[in-house]
Amino acid sequence: MSINWNGVIPALTTKFTPDDQLDLAAFETNLEAQIAAGVQGVIIGGSLGEASTLEPAEKETLVRFAVEKAAGRIPVLMNIAEGSTRQAVGQASMAEQCGAEGLMLLPPMRYKADHRETVTFFKTVAASTGLPIMIYNNPYDYKIEVTLDMFEELLVLPNIQAVKESTRDVSNVTRLINRFGSRLKILCGVDTIALEELQMGANGWIAGLVCAFPCETVAIFRLAKAGRLEEALQIYRWFLPLLELDIHPKLVQYIKLAETQAGIGTEYVRAPRLMLAGREREDILQIINKGIANRPLLPDYLSIKL
Repeated sequence: MSINWNGVIPALTTKFTPDDQLDLAAFETNLEAQIAAGVQGVIIGGSLGEASTLEPAEKETLVRFAVEKAAGRIPVLMNIAEGSTRQAVGQASMAEQCGAEGLMLLPPMRYKADHRETVTFFKTVAASTGLPIMIYNNPYDYKIEVTLDMFEELLVLPNIQAVKESTRDVSNVTRLINRFGSRLKILCGVDTIALEELQMGANGWIAGLVCAFPCETVAIFRLAKAGRLEEALQIYRWFLPLLELDIHPKLVQYIKLAETQAGIGTEYVRAPRLMLAGREREDILQIINKGIANRPLLPDYLSIKL
């Protein structure tokens, strides 16, 4: 299956049981909700998926399970966030063997690689696999910016096809389009500026709050791309207080609580993260429950032809 980079692709949370095991039943519930809402694919083991706490065998289990349950309806992508090139190449091989249709690839973790090192890392992983690759560009959190000049070197490899644009600079969408045209697909990776970046020409949206509100997220995307901006804006304005949960260090706990309140997830996280408690939990619940109580009536967005 080839990757259609034009659409909403959720970065799924990883569901755990109270005794810290993978909760595949809860994971499947959420996966089915995403597919029913019209997403273009899903990403396993991203930052929102608590990648740094997952054992390699757990990541493999999740990818195999997602591929099996998706059953060809949407592509499954696996995130790679490793500290060494050897580990990253191994993860790419594992993903391909498990049936993943694509990869999201972060720069080297725990070491601030320079230009040459970063490009070499990406090229080495990309050359080791035939899977299509989306580069995750998030200098805000991971301290390495993938510059335009880096992309110039990377795009000689045909399977490097897209970028998760998380610089938090909306104008970077225009810079990328001016430099690379349609060669590099651009997907917004920051929920709070997604509609703005879609209007600037981004092709898709790697979303977080979609995990709890899949229909609303896909509706905004499809309405925006169909030129029905006023309708998209009405939903987006309702959504913004919830979308702001995506740009907090505790985004995992916040979004998992939103999934739970929406009936398609659980709150359990893996230590050192802890479930929300006390006043903080009450404050976040208030935002979530207010949003749920005032959910907008959506148009028949799935019938929109793009």
